[in-house]
Amino acid sequence: MKHPRLIDSFNRNLTYLRVSITDRCNLRCMYCVPPRALIPRLAHSEVLRYEEILRIVRIGVQLGITKIRVTGGEPLVRKGVYDFLAELGRIEGLKDISLTTNGVLLKDNLARIQNAGIKRLNVSLDSLYPERFERITGYDCFSRVWEGIEAAHSMGFSPIKINTVAMKGINDDELINIAKLSFTYPFHMRFIEYMPIGDHHLDRNVRILAPEIIERISPLGELVPIRRDIDGGPAERYRFRDAQGEIGIIQPLSNHFCHLCNRLRLTAGGQLRPCLLSDRQEDLKGIIRKGCLDGDIVKLFLQAVRFKPMEHHVDTGEPEEIKATMSSIGG
Repeated sequence: MKHPRLIDSFNRNLTYLRVSITDRCNLRCMYCVPPRALIPRLAHSEVLRYEEILRIVRIGVQLGITKIRVTGGEPLVRKGVYDFLAELGRIEGLKDISLTTNGVLLKDNLARIQNAGIKRLNVSLDSLYPERFERITGYDCFSRVWEGIEAAHSMGFSPIKINTVAMKGINDDELINIAKLSFTYPFHMRFIEYMPIGDHHLDRNVRILAPEIIERISPLGELVPIRRDIDGGPAERYRFRDAQGEIGIIQPLSNHFCHLCNRLRLTAGGQLRPCLLSDRQEDLKGIIRKGCLDGDIVKLFLQAVRFKPMEHHVDTGEPEEIKATMSSIGG
């Protein structure tokens, strides 16, 4: 039977599903869980079981999903994750499966990740200074994370994308040193504008927008633009001449890339979100646990797609605040 495709009202073909498998994390990054903030966690019974996620993904693939990114929280803290990744890799029709991690548990588990068929990694790294890393994340783990990144590189993971949230007065003085890593390693160094998500977000004054990020790293040389792939994600891509790696700028505030967005998000709690920066969601877990047919899941996919907005309204002057936290949505 021929299945419908996930094409929204603005003719965007949605082929990418970000799958959060847990809202738990082993760090407390200041832009995700600010100090003293109490973030409610899902009861274990409220988190999607692996077999439920796999069912959703298989149906998504029938509808045209070809790319999956597994996220959290921190996905590697969930028991059974490596067997789950291997099961994902067996789904026919998936062309790209990648993993986002904070890197704390990476080094000791790289062989299991690789054996599961994962080749692409995104690793969060907001500072190269151990003491500052601890201030940002709440834990003294810099060495462990960096050793994991280097080990992944040695084992042939590619591309390895290093994600840095740029924050004024916190890590803006080392953006140039982070960008310089692209000369030594073939990493994709990606700078992300801070997004005010959740009730406990940081002061908006910490934000550094893309033009300033580029200005900060420009002493390293000319940034040569790289043409964006069709499924290449939201980053504006550049390369310094003679560099092994790339520079990516993700600018959800200063230069909306909504018109290029081809993704949906599945939260750990089983909600299908058509947009990160909108609290609109469809309850897949609810219908699955009532014994729904696959066709009912298809209908909710299509409903989410129908309500995918043309663009977000964060920081545009329109009254839209995202109540959900990044850890609950999936980073």
